[in-house]
Amino acid sequence: MTHRIGIIGGDGIGPEVVAEALKVVDAAGLAYEPVPFDLGGSRYLRDGAVLPDADLEAISRLDAVLLGAVGTPEVPPGVIERGLLLRMRFELDLYINLRPFVAGPSHLNDGVDMMCIRENTESTYAGEGGFLRKGTPHEIATQGSVNTRFGVERCVRYGFDLARSRPRKHLTLVHKTNVLTFAGDLWERTFNEVATEYPDVTTAYNHVDAACIHFVQDPGRYDVIVTENLFGDILTDLGGAVAGGIGRAASGNLNPARTGPSLFEPVHGSAPDIAGQAKADPRAAVISAVMMLEFLGEDTIATRIRTALAATDHVTGSTPEIGDAIAGAL
Repeated sequence: MTHRIGIIGGDGIGPEVVAEALKVVDAAGLAYEPVPFDLGGSRYLRDGAVLPDADLEAISRLDAVLLGAVGTPEVPPGVIERGLLLRMRFELDLYINLRPFVAGPSHLNDGVDMMCIRENTESTYAGEGGFLRKGTPHEIATQGSVNTRFGVERCVRYGFDLARSRPRKHLTLVHKTNVLTFAGDLWERTFNEVATEYPDVTTAYNHVDAACIHFVQDPGRYDVIVTENLFGDILTDLGGAVAGGIGRAASGNLNPARTGPSLFEPVHGSAPDIAGQAKADPRAAVISAVMMLEFLGEDTIATRIRTALAATDHVTGSTPEIGDAIAGAL
């Protein structure tokens, strides 16, 4: 089977790490048709386009998308993030953001093996809010957190299903129920009600500030974590830092119903300060590609790449040198 895969190199180090991920995928022998898209901050600066409707329509017909990173310092904050990344999440119903953290023997916190599930289409990212009297001394800005029972429950159920599939069968809800008494209450009630359908999965609850402490001091306590959008955004960056570095942090923006393509990307951002210097670790992009292959059902190829990643975990060097080492191990 030949998969049609959208390729968005994007900005900064994005094209560099995507090139290495594709090098590894090619070496592993995947049959696929790459469909490139010129999207990101550089495109916006050139012609003002963020995500044209025609491109979104073309993306919606693909099997998956691999994205490097987007964003440039010259573009105001929010333009690319909301117009490209969030629009794809909303329009393609990529309601699960899945981020794995596995630390090997050469990394901080050896033995960490946890999966973080971030709800990906609601909370403060939904865009509810606005200004009153903007630009005056009495300016008011509101930013609402939108949480629906539908959105929360499908995310929680994904968490229970994932936890059930793993040896430890443990799921932790992370929120801030002692302060966010409406959104937190909805999440906790939903979590507890769904838990009754999964008697084989043990559960726990942590406030998000306590979870930050545990991530640093005792990350091994976690198996699968489920949380809302904003907390998940922050907590998973910390997860990358404590499990080997953000250069190894991958993610999948998933549509589990498969009504459209899912999108896979490293979480390190475009890092414009090191762009073009071959300093970026491409492993996060490679792991993101592996997640994509697993989601597409290419388990044999994905396993081969994971084995190659483990065999070259100690390798250092330039971006292409690391890519060459992983590809060579195949």
